[in-house]
Parts: sequence; structure tokens; C-alpha cells
Amino acid sequence: MTANDLDAGQRMSLDELRADQLANLQSTVTKVYEKVPFYRQAFDELGVTPADITSLDDIAKLPFTNKQDLRDNYPFGMFAVPREEVARVHASSGTTGLPTVVGYTLGDLDKWGSLIARSILGAGGKRGQMMHNAYGYGLFTGGLGVHGAERHGFTVIPVSGGQTQRQVQLIQDFKPDIITATPTYLLTILDEFRRQGVDPTTTSLKTAICGAEPWTDEMRKEIEKSFSINAVDIYGLSEVMGPGVACESAETKDGPTIWEDHFYPEIVDPYTGEALPDGEEGELVFTSLTKEALPIIRYRTHDLASLLPGTASPNFRRISRITGRSDDLMIIRGVNVYPANVESVLFEFEHLSPHFQLVLTRPGRMDEVTVEVECREGVGAVELDGLNGQVASRIKQRLGVSSTVSVLQPGELPRSVGKLKRIIDRREGLR
Repeated sequence: MTANDLDAGQRMSLDELRADQLANLQSTVTKVYEKVPFYRQAFDELGVTPADITSLDDIAKLPFTNKQDLRDNYPFGMFAVPREEVARVHASSGTTGLPTVVGYTLGDLDKWGSLIARSILGAGGKRGQMMHNAYGYGLFTGGLGVHGAERHGFTVIPVSGGQTQRQVQLIQDFKPDIITATPTYLLTILDEFRRQGVDPTTTSLKTAICGAEPWTDEMRKEIEKSFSINAVDIYGLSEVMGPGVACESAETKDGPTIWEDHFYPEIVDPYTGEALPDGEEGELVFTSLTKEALPIIRYRTHDLASLLPGTASPNFRRISRITGRSDDLMIIRGVNVYPANVESVLFEFEHLSPHFQLVLTRPGRMDEVTVEVECREGVGAVELDGLNGQVASRIKQRLGVSSTVSVLQPGELPRSVGKLKRIIDRREGLR
């Protein structure tokens, strides 16, 4: 990114940033107290008022917001503006209950587009380039969120997820410079290139901007080597904004830079809610500073990470690699395991592909986990002989958990066209 690409927020000194954050925090707190009944009640129960927020440290006095709070106020009870001022509505899938509904004013959409452009430029993109957008469109924020780049000099191809054969054709025909997708769906596109006998390293693609699910550095290396491109991590969630809350720099590839002029981050203990210092791992929490339709106070993301000093943008802190989600934690016979832990072990075996899922069962009194993973194309019986036992042994050695490993043939597992579900819970009474 050149100096000419920096916007006003990125040019602020650290003192200017902190003053701006405090002013916007105070404004946001006042707004939600006056306009959102849920927050007025939550503030009153804690005995805190907007006048009590005189420093950034005072954010710890404020209540947390959880996904359930949005569901309890379904559909529009968390909005801080009249519904007539809401230009767009998005929502989660609602697979585990009512969807969480979020709204955006025209001003929100303008800010969102600016942050998407800031993210793409930091990821190595250049204005005028063409972007193949393979995030899903609709109520999910990914597709239309990234689409805001068209306001800032990028040509956006709204391909969406699915129709993977067509994805390969359009990449070859349109010759885009950038692709956006979940990392697991990008691997699905990679499989389709190979199925069609097309060398994925020969495409026009230069940059992959991947997000919406945790992924490891091993998966990044797989994507980069297979496509001969740079792959960076974009972070966001609909309750806070959508993609573009933070994005990794192509120069450093050391974790997404948080756009702190719009979102104030914290790390808290996932069990006690106590604030943790920068550098310690815990649950990531965000407060929006500039949103109009749905300001959010101390939203608990359930994503596990730490806050690190800024590098590519020195005044903005970074998110470490997301190690998992607190609600994706598997406790197998007393051992804490996240899907990303298993993924790191699987990448140590050259004959295994990145496609895997974890199946939880309880045939008796104890939980059991089966790791279902595909082998790579062309791997034969000789290479597969005893491989499942080797993998199970390595998982036990590295993670301390016993597992059954089932090595499948290529294509046997379901493919992602959006966020991939890694954990299949078949335990009776626990789903």
C-alpha cells in the first residue's frame, strides 16, 4: 500500500487515535442508552450511565452483548435508528435458533465500503483490479459486504458460492487479479481445477482474501503453493459489521490488523469475563465506535485469540491467528481440543488432503472422536497402509487425545461452498 492509499483514519497519530476512540465511544454509549431499550436496562442494572465513561479504560464498566441478546430482541429491537433509516438488513443463518438480525444505514454502508477498500489495498490489491467474489450472497454478510469495493475503484465479479465448475471457467475467462472466498471453499475450487486438468498456478490470480472461518498457516501455505498467489486473512462478523473489521497485510502476514478507528477490541477470559492484557489469549470482544443502525457494546465473539502490537499499521493492533471458538471447544475425556489443533497435525502428513471433519459419538459412557480425512489424489494402497494408525498416534502425541482416524478417498467428504462445519456431533441428548 502506498502513502497515497492511506485514508484519514490511517494517518492519525496514536494520540489522535485514542482521542478519537474515546469521543466516538462516548457518543456511541450515549446513543444506545437513549435509543435502545435493551442497553438502557443493561446499563441501569449495572448502575452505569454514559457520564461514567471518561476514559477508554472505563469500557470495562459496560455490559457485554451476546448473540442471544440479539435473538431476544428479534427482529429489530437492537436498532438505534428508526427502521425507515435502515438501508439494508442482513442476518445469520439461524441454524441453532432465531437468526441474529443486523442493519445498516447508508452511512454505515459507506463506511463499510471504505473499510473493505482499505482491507483490499493492505492485502496487496490495487485499484482497477478485478475481484472474483466467491463469498455467498444474500443474508450472509460476506458477499455483499465485500461488494462494497466497487465504490472504490475495484471491478467486482459477483459470482457467489457454489457452481464450482463455473468458478473455474470464469477465473480463466475473466482473468481476475483477486479472489475472495472462505479458505475451505477456495480449496474446493482448487480441487475442481485439478479435476478439469487445469494447472491452478497458471491463472491470473495474484491475491486470495480468505475469511469467515478459522484457518491455519498450514492451510495458507497449501493455498499459496497450489495457486502461486499470496493469501491473507480477513476478519469480521455480522454483529460487529461483516468482513473488514480487520485484515491482514500482504507485507507482514502476521495476523489481521484491526481498524481501531471504527472498532475497539478487548480480550477477556472466556469463563470469567475479566479483561486480559495484550498478548494473552482469550475471547475477542468488540465495541463499535462509528456504527449508526446497530451500535454494539462489548460483543462477545467467542473467537479465541490475543491482541498484538501493530506492524503494517503501527497504531492499530493485530489479532493473532484465531485458534478456535470457545463454542467449538471439544472436551474429549477431559482434554480440550479445537478443530484447528487437529488440522495442524493432519498437515504433517503429505498423503493427506486438507479436507477433514470430526465426528463426535458416545457409544457408551465416554465421548469418542473420529477424524475423517481424505487422502490426496493418486495416493495408493502402499502409502495408505497403516496411515490411519500413524495419524492417530501423532494426534495422541501432540494433542493428548485418543481418536479413531478414517482415511477416505478423494471426494468422499462434503465440500464447502461457504462456512464449513468441521464438527459433526452425533452424541445422543447433547446436540
